[in-house]
Amino acid sequence: MKNCLVVDDSRVMRKVACRLFEDLNFQTVEAEDAAEAFEVCLQQMPDVILLDCTLPSMSCVEFLQKLRRQDRGMWPVILFATTDNDVSHIAEAVGSGANDFIQRPFDLDLLKAKLMEVGLL
Repeated sequence: MKNCLVVDDSRVMRKVACRLFEDLNFQTVEAEDAAEAFEVCLQQMPDVILLDCTLPSMSCVEFLQKLRRQDRGMWPVILFATTDNDVSHIAEAVGSGANDFIQRPFDLDLLKAKLMEVGLL
C-alpha cells in the first residue's frame, strides 16, 4: 500500500485530504507545518506529499528545496495544493521541486486524476 503525507496547517483540511487519499487506498500521515513534515520524511519517505502552499515555520518553497536535497528526497511525488491560480506562484513551486499542483477545493475525482497523471494510480 502506498503512503501519503498531508501537510497543512488546517486540521480540517488535513482530515478531508486524508479521507480522500484513504478512499484511494493510501495510508496517510499528517503534519501541520513544513518543519514537522520534513522530520516525518527523514523518518520514512512517503510515496506522495500533498503540500499546502502557505505553511508556518518554513515556506513550501524552502521545504521543497530542502527535501529534494536529501537522500531519497527525489523519491516522493509532491502535489502543491493552492487556492491561488497565480502562474508565477505555481511555477516557483514546480521549479523548486513540486511535481504538479492541485487547485483547491478538490474532490475525489480530481485527486484521482492528478494521481493517475503522475503515475501513482
